[in-house]
Amino acid sequence: MHTSKEARQSPAANEVRRRSSSFKNKGRTKLIYPPIESFWELPDQEERKGFSWSKLNIKTMLSYKSKFRGSLMRTRRSESMRLVLEGAHDPKDEQLVQSFREMLFLEGHFPGKRNDYHTLLRFLRRRDFDLTKAKVSYLEFLKWREEFGVDAIAKEFKFEEYEEVKRCYPHGFHGVDRYGRPLYIERIGMVNLDALLRVTSMDRFLKYHVSEQEKTLTRRYSACSLAAKKHIASTTSILDMKDVGVSNFSKPARYLFLEIQKIDSNYYPETLHRLYIINAGSGFRVLWKALKAFLDPRTLAKIQVLGSNYRSNLIEAVDPRSPDSNLPSFLGGNCTCSDCGGCFLSDKGPWNDHEIKEMLQAMVDSEDEYSNGEDGGMAANRTLASDEGDIQIKDADDIIPTADKGLGQLREAKGDKASLQKIQAFEHALKNANKVMQGLALHIGS
Repeated sequence: MHTSKEARQSPAANEVRRRSSSFKNKGRTKLIYPPIESFWELPDQEERKGFSWSKLNIKTMLSYKSKFRGSLMRTRRSESMRLVLEGAHDPKDEQLVQSFREMLFLEGHFPGKRNDYHTLLRFLRRRDFDLTKAKVSYLEFLKWREEFGVDAIAKEFKFEEYEEVKRCYPHGFHGVDRYGRPLYIERIGMVNLDALLRVTSMDRFLKYHVSEQEKTLTRRYSACSLAAKKHIASTTSILDMKDVGVSNFSKPARYLFLEIQKIDSNYYPETLHRLYIINAGSGFRVLWKALKAFLDPRTLAKIQVLGSNYRSNLIEAVDPRSPDSNLPSFLGGNCTCSDCGGCFLSDKGPWNDHEIKEMLQAMVDSEDEYSNGEDGGMAANRTLASDEGDIQIKDADDIIPTADKGLGQLREAKGDKASLQKIQAFEHALKNANKVMQGLALHIGS
């Protein structure tokens, strides 16, 4: 008895087809999805089954650190903590991510930590939930990470020219928006590219940019999630175009812009929530028409180009009178960060809050203690380190409990020689199983 192709389609495949047909009905325009945090907000109070935020009070947890760590070890997979750091998964997206993961697995791809729910969902959203196109983008991402040495950059790269670069290229993170997302600001009109290239090189600046992207994924979003008590997974950005002229778009400037745009679009998709381009004069608007050709349609939908009367639009996203002074004085706020040498040198935000950093450290320690007890001490120690070297989040998986463990427990044991042999044998068996399944698929389809 032959099974029809339609009957063999999984619910996830049907959902992909439904979304794809919606995409086709809209012509060549890409779908514009809601913010990536949309399905990751905490449920209403009555849905939390008695969960109280007092359990997550930072000062209380620090006062009773040993008690807190013991509690975390016992409840490391608790729903309440997962909702904060990982977010509540939308059932349809969860199904699609699982189908994507299974596709990669059956085709012999074992990406390790990079197959977590959030990473896979970002690439699915980027490719309108087309599994085949998402797979191509995702594998290119893994190849780029290896060739560019991203893991080594995140761990070892030192940008000694940091302060000098900030003076000739004013940019940086400064607080959060009203939702709790990191706020990133650049003053493009004040960029002195000749001076920039005297203190650093294009290659080193791109490595610095990648290191900052990694820090945002692994440290800034986690800290912002704890501070806002809801999942944070994207950034709000402001580009100040005041005094921008033709010299700001010289050939080296265009090269740098396109390289950064390629990295962000291809390898860190769906991390931009909103971009406000302010003080955009007539000259820039002409250039903007040319620049738009290089940007993804979905990215364009997140961008607002504003003139000098930008304030009303900006304060919808950022509170200029917040206690944390998230807007610098040059944007109408009241912050100067005089004690740090200026707003762009402060890197102010929840990720530098000492109590939140200790909270994240306690969570990493509890994960290690749990792993040591469960795996006989084979899990490697993981430490959080700030720029001062005391706290470092090596990977988001270190602090975000997920259900995507699969090969994770074997991966944690990779420091042990016997375990490595087991992993190699297991991967060999999987490859053989993959060949068998491909044969079965051909037989069924024939």
